[in-house]
Amino acid sequence: MTSPRKHLVKDFNHFITCYVCKGYLIKPTTVTECLHTFCKSCIIQHFEDSNDCPKCGIQVHETNPREMLRLDNTLEEIIFKLVPGLREKEQQQEIEFWRSRKWKENGEDGPRSKRSRLDDDDDDDDGGDGDYHRSDPQIAICLDCLRNSSLVGENIVKGLMKKFIRCSTRVTVGTIKKFLSLKLKLPSSYELDVLCNGEIMGKDHTMEFIYMTRWRLRGETAYPMVLEYRPRIDFG
Repeated sequence: MTSPRKHLVKDFNHFITCYVCKGYLIKPTTVTECLHTFCKSCIIQHFEDSNDCPKCGIQVHETNPREMLRLDNTLEEIIFKLVPGLREKEQQQEIEFWRSRKWKENGEDGPRSKRSRLDDDDDDDDGGDGDYHRSDPQIAICLDCLRNSSLVGENIVKGLMKKFIRCSTRVTVGTIKKFLSLKLKLPSSYELDVLCNGEIMGKDHTMEFIYMTRWRLRGETAYPMVLEYRPRIDFG
């Protein structure tokens, strides 16, 4: 009786490699129109210049193809199980990516002294020992008050004295809203909208997700990422 043939990782390469970069799929992201899957960063970068699927050429969306993307977490876990060490390698590369793009610690005019952090602000003297994701990749953000005299509550929502912060890329919009409410001393029932490039961000969006999918600037002008806030507008 012959023993069953053992499959090698290369036997599955057709299913777990990216058509664009030819490497293993990192944060596999599927185009819902044609069900082709690519690395998240590869397909987002491709959609900067084209609205078509890079593999089959179908038009994904007339104006905003990113709306037709969906992360495939199940496939990601399968790939990490098939390829030893890939998860650890990717996590290290992600940390190095964010470190290389955050504010320079010893830049001119001491930029660190001009920014507050969500987990280490001058007004926070509770002396807690919480970790607050200090070991996570960090991102620099500018929180701007979106002023409009026609908005109800404009007299309550003001600009921050220190509008530059540095926080974990895993921080969500919901956490940013709580931070703003505390700093602006808003009533607990008061709600804010947080926007990026004029688009209202969902409370569960992370800073990494917003940077990768909504923040349009790249290169030297990409930092800090600017988020705007205003009194919540009820469109109902």
